[in-house]
Amino acid sequence: MSTTRDTDVRTGGEAAASDAGGEAAVARDAGELGEAGAQLSTAPRETVVPGSFGGSRAPGAAGWFAWAGREAVGWARWFWRQLTSMRVALILLFLLSLGAIPGSLIPQSGTDPTKVDDFLTRHTTLGPVYEKLGLFNVYSSAWFSAIYILLFISLVGCIVPRTWQFVGQLRGRPPGAPRRLTRLPAYTTWRTGAEPEAVREEALKLLKRRRFRAHLAGDAVAAEKGYLREVGNLAFHIALIVMLIAFAWGQLFKSEGNKLIIEGDGFANTLTQYDDFKSGNLFSTDDLEPFSFVLNKFKGTYERTGPSTGTPRTFEAHVTYSEGADGKEQRRTIKVNKPMVIDDSKVYLVSHGYAPVVTVRDGKGNVVFSQAVPLLPLDSNVTSSGVIKVLDGYRNAKGVKEQLGFNAFFVPTFAGAGKGQMLSLFPALDFPVLALSAYHGDLGVDSGLPQSVYQLDKSNMKQFKDSKGNLLKKRLLPGETMKLPNGAGSITFEKEIKEWAGFQVTEQPGSGWALAGALTAIFGLAASLFIQRRRVWVRATAGPDGVTVVEMAGLGRSESAKVPEELGNLAGILYDLAPGAPDTPDDASDDTPDTGADAKSEPDSDPETKTSTPEPPAVPAAEGAEK
Repeated sequence: MSTTRDTDVRTGGEAAASDAGGEAAVARDAGELGEAGAQLSTAPRETVVPGSFGGSRAPGAAGWFAWAGREAVGWARWFWRQLTSMRVALILLFLLSLGAIPGSLIPQSGTDPTKVDDFLTRHTTLGPVYEKLGLFNVYSSAWFSAIYILLFISLVGCIVPRTWQFVGQLRGRPPGAPRRLTRLPAYTTWRTGAEPEAVREEALKLLKRRRFRAHLAGDAVAAEKGYLREVGNLAFHIALIVMLIAFAWGQLFKSEGNKLIIEGDGFANTLTQYDDFKSGNLFSTDDLEPFSFVLNKFKGTYERTGPSTGTPRTFEAHVTYSEGADGKEQRRTIKVNKPMVIDDSKVYLVSHGYAPVVTVRDGKGNVVFSQAVPLLPLDSNVTSSGVIKVLDGYRNAKGVKEQLGFNAFFVPTFAGAGKGQMLSLFPALDFPVLALSAYHGDLGVDSGLPQSVYQLDKSNMKQFKDSKGNLLKKRLLPGETMKLPNGAGSITFEKEIKEWAGFQVTEQPGSGWALAGALTAIFGLAASLFIQRRRVWVRATAGPDGVTVVEMAGLGRSESAKVPEELGNLAGILYDLAPGAPDTPDDASDDTPDTGADAKSEPDSDPETKTSTPEPPAVPAAEGAEK
């Protein structure tokens, strides 16, 4: 009993052969293994190499055209086989990952055009180069799209033929046993008194119980197992295609918009309602889901003691929403990472802040402005800043129409006067203070140029002066009023302070398919890595002395200690069903199959009795593997 093998498992040529003899052995043993050592993988074989695909050229123009056609077809086939090879697919996948790096490090015009303009302003030499290379719009650039499309074609061209080949293997039967099983990397043999037919029948039952696909092929049982390896491999690559399609679909039809809503205000899912909105190239406003909601109340709680003081504990937005024009109103609580899902749209809670309520009166006491003004937080304690703009309805003491502007600085928990810069000590409304500075004139909103609602354009504005000739500014507690000089009016910080919540409404088609593809890819890759496809043959023939000789051999796609181990377990079970026969004195000269140099020798028998006790077969581990 032994195993003999060469570094080439498929041919099993003898390692001691010379170069010429080794080549002859490889050719000879390849013929012996035949189909037994083939098709353990569905990977395509390289059968064509660049060269003279056209062959010999016949004389004349017709011969030249025929030769040119064969050359063109040959090079096209060669290029297609290179493109659909797994090597090129991996290279393209690497290039796709490499191309995504600048999309993460360099500002993109589709997400933040302001940063792109700033980059171009600060980098007068590098900026134009990046722009020509498409690095400010990586995912829509021609080179990134080319890599993406080539990878898609490569995967499809690789999977389709492999799938048909694998289906053909499943419809067929495991190949018959090679003529010399001793050439296989795992091998064992013993002699038994059972009939060859009985041994083959028991071997067939045993292999089927072990979930092998097995059948009788001549004087041997051929069996194969581990098809899930190729299933996993194909599933992995199909999952990659699904992920690519889902990613492309999501990028083309996605939409994403942001909206700041003050308590008591509402939102309808129309394009004009968003503060900012971006979408894919094939997105249409008709694709927006018809729904609306009202922010009833925002609730935020914070840690008040310990090292995590000020850390948010709960952020909740209580809303009332309805679907469609006449949908029934329903209540929902939106939390961080727990969006409100309406059909294909998701409404995320992404930010929050405070909106102090202020009232502005003219010199006659008429109210010209009274509403909550949202201010943007600057730190984790919700120190906030913004502007208050009075656009219409105000007249100065002389009765002339003007516009008013106030810079606003708000802290929910004031540290107190004389304690340094005005900053918030805690994010909750423990000691709110509003600081204002006043301007009058033209805000520039009638020029037709867009401007931020959180910034004050002072180019056409004049300062209100205090009694000392300085800019009029004051800190107000809730309920206090700052009077404007010369009877110009006043501004009051009301006791009511509202909160606002920032929502992001996203519609990302294909995300479910992308997740399913990712999970399938993980399980497929695990199956292709950890499942071994292997074949086992059991041959039972009558020897010259009439005693049945049992040979078992195994072959795997790659070298592994599992194949000899599994063969040893199968051989042990089959040996119990067909136990070894006693040896005779003439056994040493019997023309039995070659068992190899490291075969286990039988114990010396008594010359008087001429018998010895047979032992179960053992299968040594393949060379180079752990025993």
